[in-house]
Amino acid sequence: MSSQSLSGKRVLTLGPDLAGLAAGPLAGARIEAAGLERLIGVSAVDADLVLIDADAWSPPALAAAVQALSLCAAPPPVLLVGSHLPTAVVRGLLRLDRSDVLDAPYAPEVLGAVIATLLEAPAPAAQPAAPPHAVEVARCWAVVGAVGGSGATTIAIEIATQLCARQVKDKSVCLIDLNLADGSAAAYLGAHPTLRLADLGMAAEKLDAAMLQAFVTPVTSQLDLLAAPRDPDAFDAAPREAILRMLEIACESYDWVILDMPRHRRSWTLEALGGCDEMLVVSELTVPALLAARSLSDEIERDLGSGQKPKIVLNRLASRMFGPAPSMTEAEKALQRKAEAGISSDWEAAAASVNLGGPIATHRPKSKIVKDIQTMVERLAAHAARGGVKAA
Repeated sequence: MSSQSLSGKRVLTLGPDLAGLAAGPLAGARIEAAGLERLIGVSAVDADLVLIDADAWSPPALAAAVQALSLCAAPPPVLLVGSHLPTAVVRGLLRLDRSDVLDAPYAPEVLGAVIATLLEAPAPAAQPAAPPHAVEVARCWAVVGAVGGSGATTIAIEIATQLCARQVKDKSVCLIDLNLADGSAAAYLGAHPTLRLADLGMAAEKLDAAMLQAFVTPVTSQLDLLAAPRDPDAFDAAPREAILRMLEIACESYDWVILDMPRHRRSWTLEALGGCDEMLVVSELTVPALLAARSLSDEIERDLGSGQKPKIVLNRLASRMFGPAPSMTEAEKALQRKAEAGISSDWEAAAASVNLGGPIATHRPKSKIVKDIQTMVERLAAHAARGGVKAA
């Protein structure tokens, strides 16, 4: 490509060794040298071309930056050059509409030809805006444990699995693990968590259904997972607005959204719960857990102030006539309210599922746990159907 062809073109270069190209293949261009953080939010309005030196950055940092670039609604064409081109980075780059890679060393005329091809490629056509009308949004259920280890994540996974069995189209159910610091939904499902909270926070204002898919881990053809890697500082990494925006887009993108909620309240907890159709508080049949479930349910009902009432699910019911654990009736006396459902105890099925990775319904479909959750889901879904379609 001649300098005349590049005259006035805005080229964003990432890597100090690319500075020497200003007197060669990039002659005539308006060059901006920057670091990887510049890729967050960059669009074709900011640059006509992004040129990245793969050798200047560590593969994990570069992969994260390329992923952030994919969040942009209209990214500029991107060229990755270097003698070491990490496979994960190249694969992520090639998901973009206009991108290429060039192995070093390369001749200046080869670099110019590749740049010319990228700049001449037509930008992807903009999608027509949807006509303004009521938006059909997902049915959203929240699951929260009254105490740690109550089995809330297992129940959330099984609920999502049962809902998938009722759907006919792909990508109809989304399970969102909002235990951001130490959630276990991904581990239970044998999946890799890909929700990068720092990127989510920076892209919150631009987040749409297409961008959301960059954070999603597909579990099955019908079930998607939104979960973050374990990080003790995770709750500080994503602001309240980013979490609520993510939930809003998820509810516009799926038929069903299941939230695995943290027990301890966050700045976004009440707003997230307020947007749910059902709130399920999971309790074991121990006196401390039952008292915690009653207190948590009362707190949510009081603080929401909207008439919404959490439903209590009693987990790990034992099949016995006598014993130290409270019966269902005794548990309801301690709760001072009726329980929505009881889930049978089946330790072997639950342990096998966790160890093998995947829902209990997959590995032990005849388990009492699966039957009990199926019954509960059918009852709640029937109630949702009678309630009609929500509009945003």
